[in-house]
Amino acid sequence: MLHTNMKVKGDCEMEPIKRHWWKECVFYQIYPRSFQDSNGDGFGDIRGIINRIDYLVELGVGAIWLGPVFKSPQDDMGYDISDYRDIYEGFGTLADWEELRDKLHEHDIKLLVDLVVNHTSDEHPWFIEARKSRDNPKHDYYIWRDGKDGKEPNNWSSFFTPSAWEYNEPTGEYYLHLFSKRQPDLNWENPEVRDEIYSMMNWWLERGADGFRMDVINLLCKTKGLPDASGPVDMNGYVFPTEHMSNVPPIHELLEEMAEKTYGDRDVFTVGECCAMPLEEGVKYTSGKKRQIDAVFSFEHIDMDAQPLGKWYYRPWKLPELKEKLAKWQTGIGDGWVGLFWSNQDQPRALSRFGTTDERYRVQCAKMLGTILHNLHGTPFIYQGEEIGMVNVPWTSVDQLRDVEILNFVNDCRNTGAPEDFMWQAIWRKARDNARVPMPWDDSKNGGFTTGEPWIMLNPDYKEINVASAMADPDSVYWYYRRLIELRKHNLIMPYGEFKLLWPEDEALFAFEKHLDGEHWLIAGNFSDKEITVTLPAEYKNCGTVISTMKTHGLGDGKLTLGAWEAEVISFEL
Repeated sequence: MLHTNMKVKGDCEMEPIKRHWWKECVFYQIYPRSFQDSNGDGFGDIRGIINRIDYLVELGVGAIWLGPVFKSPQDDMGYDISDYRDIYEGFGTLADWEELRDKLHEHDIKLLVDLVVNHTSDEHPWFIEARKSRDNPKHDYYIWRDGKDGKEPNNWSSFFTPSAWEYNEPTGEYYLHLFSKRQPDLNWENPEVRDEIYSMMNWWLERGADGFRMDVINLLCKTKGLPDASGPVDMNGYVFPTEHMSNVPPIHELLEEMAEKTYGDRDVFTVGECCAMPLEEGVKYTSGKKRQIDAVFSFEHIDMDAQPLGKWYYRPWKLPELKEKLAKWQTGIGDGWVGLFWSNQDQPRALSRFGTTDERYRVQCAKMLGTILHNLHGTPFIYQGEEIGMVNVPWTSVDQLRDVEILNFVNDCRNTGAPEDFMWQAIWRKARDNARVPMPWDDSKNGGFTTGEPWIMLNPDYKEINVASAMADPDSVYWYYRRLIELRKHNLIMPYGEFKLLWPEDEALFAFEKHLDGEHWLIAGNFSDKEITVTLPAEYKNCGTVISTMKTHGLGDGKLTLGAWEAEVISFEL
């Protein structure tokens, strides 16, 4: 449903704001295999999610992004799909999904399907046929090239493997895979492929899905001719082909076609995971004359701690960089929209990346990060466990890891003689398994996640950091998140307010104003373990606290004092 209010533009001019349900609610991301196991096999499932709906209702979220539960050989934890219209048996059945949908809808909670259409599994019937011969009717569903001088067709690396190409003996060709070799890329130039995907999307929408989170949606088009990539050469001698896979024309026209043939006239939400996307492309995706996608996830703040060679090569960052990257999108997205996140299934835990894991400050830091995120212009996404302050895992053995990306990285390091310390620092900082360990519901064996043997170990700190402990403590991260979510339901300034960054060069203070319909807020967070005192601008009048993580400090005498890793939101008049 679309409504209109007014938003401030300049000093006195007003223009309408476009209201949508997906701009005003808070989303909660569920990683299905790690949320709740219902049958003791150690693997999370849809029935387990159904059994935890009361938790989601109490938390107050308005929508769920459900990770992929389609039929899959699970080479990449479900992002390798072998049947788009069936459920992986480990997760349950289509009837289970429909029951989840119905029970969520009973509580006015929307359900997003994870749309993975850059690639399929190599066990998808399309690819099984495609790889048989060059003249097979399904052969052109994928991207094939002859080798060059006895090697791959070009120098591209993939996200997970040294080369983005895999040789196929029956046809004497290579097929492209930007991810695992078991995830061949679809050929989106083929109109039959597009029609197949659009039919599948409509099938899910007709079954009551409330939209799609779109996996790597800006990678669907590749540069004509697939030329060699330029840039840094990695440890295996390949180059990551960013310029030939990200935002390549005609991606915008393709997404306009997708919208027109599927969700274009429906009141559903689409949010795109867009790798290597500059702001101007984000604006095009979300605010063109024709509907493409409703919102994008920007990764600029995520990518700032990596060197050009890739995510494993750590680059220290400072707070002014984080503020600059977030502020650029806040002020530059215009009539478009962004999905807001600190972490997800592919990223390390937010506290370990952007905050502190020091137990003295963990709780207040988690609250502070939540305060900043939920007050930015856009739609917040909570990744499961974020609301109880989970942190990265202190891995001690490669045998504990399960993710195809990190295991391939370990093999690369050992095959090329990379230092063990480099490898382990990368694992502790960036391994996706850090975010994929089971949700700890209590301090019982396996954290209440399963009665069996969990598919991956729990974080050893689950005895202290778990849902039951958080719910029993009124000063916990959980209860603060409930307050933030409730606050957002009643204050349009949080999603729609005009953003203005303050003190951009300060290396400890993240502060910004929000303005809407004559209402004014200051949001301030301390990204350090030192106390900060801020003199508020002289024009602020009648200041009052909206929400605060403070215990002993706060607002007074025209100043704001923030303790270590703390935050406060102030309303004021001008």
